[in-house]
Amino acid sequence: MKTSDFNYTLPSELIAQHPLECRSSSRLLVLDRKDGSIKHKSFEYVLESLNSGDCLVLNDTKVIPARIFGQKEGSGGQIEFVLLKRHPISQDHKNVWEVILKPGRKAKVGARFIFGGGILKAEILEIIEDGNRLVRFEHEGVLEEILEKIGTMPLPPYITEKLEDQSRYQTVYALNDGSAAAPTAGLHFTPELLKKISNKGVSIAYVTLHVGLGTFRPVKVEDVLKHHMHSEYYSVTKENAEKINAAKKDGNRIVAVGTTSTRVLESISDDKGCVSPCEGETSIFIYPGYRFKCIDALITNFHLPESTLIMLVSAFADRENILEAYSEAVREKYRFFSFGDAMYIR
Repeated sequence: MKTSDFNYTLPSELIAQHPLECRSSSRLLVLDRKDGSIKHKSFEYVLESLNSGDCLVLNDTKVIPARIFGQKEGSGGQIEFVLLKRHPISQDHKNVWEVILKPGRKAKVGARFIFGGGILKAEILEIIEDGNRLVRFEHEGVLEEILEKIGTMPLPPYITEKLEDQSRYQTVYALNDGSAAAPTAGLHFTPELLKKISNKGVSIAYVTLHVGLGTFRPVKVEDVLKHHMHSEYYSVTKENAEKINAAKKDGNRIVAVGTTSTRVLESISDDKGCVSPCEGETSIFIYPGYRFKCIDALITNFHLPESTLIMLVSAFADRENILEAYSEAVREKYRFFSFGDAMYIR
């Protein structure tokens, strides 16, 4: 299986640079994975398509303003950090993070940096995979509150225009701090739409997966099987596990919102599709040939060519179906990627 098997041509003008004024006014391409048929709807069609007893599973991670700018102690040289995830290597693990930084040559082990005029300091502990660093932060108070003051949202590299309202790169149900990127399929939901879904008798369950920037990294090897998948932290509570299992037990559908929710569910489910409350790290890599255990339908955005995400949806709906659906979306001038339109695979 070759990485190039998951390529497609996308005109750059179809990459959405801004969110729509109304979250749920995006378009929705509906793909039937059994026969490959395609319908064009608006996103609120999701309400019509869900049945009483179904379980809609959302990722309630919250994006932190993880991009910070500072100076090297002593020389004053400029530095940029993007915090990827907490790294539990010591007793004070809440202060140790894996980071991307620019320029990397300035960050040798032992180097120290100052941010926000000194309210946050950092020391490089270790150089790790891909040139990233493990960093220990020093600060008074809560790190997330400091980041709110001095940080900005680390938007994907294909979004080149300024985002005026930072909350638009956040789902309306975001709860648990820790992501460097948004679970973008969830950006289409409004509180009003979620209320209508609940009133219809659909149970809504939440999982947490803190999304790292690895989700945007291209697959650099031609042989898909040689790709090394990044790991991400997840957690599922007892209450939410029970909602998912109840729907499964009654023969109803599990509808995952996004590839992040999908990765959690498929990481923790047993052969019958049931899940248990738990937390941990997952590096599950889903590509064609994978047998899905838990999810029955998927709401997702349109993904980058040759990415692990397009491989995942190709595993769920067949590669030929996905590539034809993407070609149709290009012909119909759908908006692509994080702020783009959505796809409902059933």
